[in-house]
Amino acid sequence: MLEIKDLYVGYYRDLNILQGVNLTAKEGMITTVLGANGVGKSTTLKAIYGFLRPNEGDILVDGQSVLGVPTYERIKMGLAYIPQQPGVFRWMSVEENLEVGAWTFRNDKARLKRKLEENYARFPILRDKRKQLTGELSGGQQRMVEIGRTLMTDPKVILVDEPTAGLAKLLSEEVYQMLVNLRDRDGLTILLVDQEIREALKIADYVYVLELGRNKFEGPASEFQDLEKAFWVG
Repeated sequence: MLEIKDLYVGYYRDLNILQGVNLTAKEGMITTVLGANGVGKSTTLKAIYGFLRPNEGDILVDGQSVLGVPTYERIKMGLAYIPQQPGVFRWMSVEENLEVGAWTFRNDKARLKRKLEENYARFPILRDKRKQLTGELSGGQQRMVEIGRTLMTDPKVILVDEPTAGLAKLLSEEVYQMLVNLRDRDGLTILLVDQEIREALKIADYVYVLELGRNKFEGPASEFQDLEKAFWVG
């Protein structure tokens, strides 16, 4: 489980984007953070992963604070991060991209082979395209490679930032289904930041809405069908 307690974070010491945010992502659930541009959604993920240092508050993974823990150690604790902008190496093959995710255990050939096979079983199309340049794949397939690379480290919690940004609707549906499968088949905990409100609500278990860097609403996704009330009524 991931917990954020009274978090204050900014890009400058005296200017906090997040102002006392509280959030819990429960095990085996998709927790979605929604809100307008600039309210601190992506900032939240960056702070959790260690790219930004909080000015106040705490971040806990399974009850253990990660403040002061470098990002590479947070990965070992079970955190993984899929950024908004695609992070695949387009000039490398699919399999080479997946192997990058195994960097921390690159000399363990048996484990590397096992993790590759798990990904190929999870995403059969990647097996067929494993020698193909990743840049030649569709946007949805590139996201598949990115997710597969993330799973090489056996994460417990995956932080996902705008996973369908720039994708066509059909490819977006494919990506959302991947996230659902990671929850339902793999039992992973997912913290999703998204601008696609209606699509995010379809797959979410629990929802937080931020406004001006603060908590505004929270509750089960079923309570957020009245989007006008949730997002535009002050």
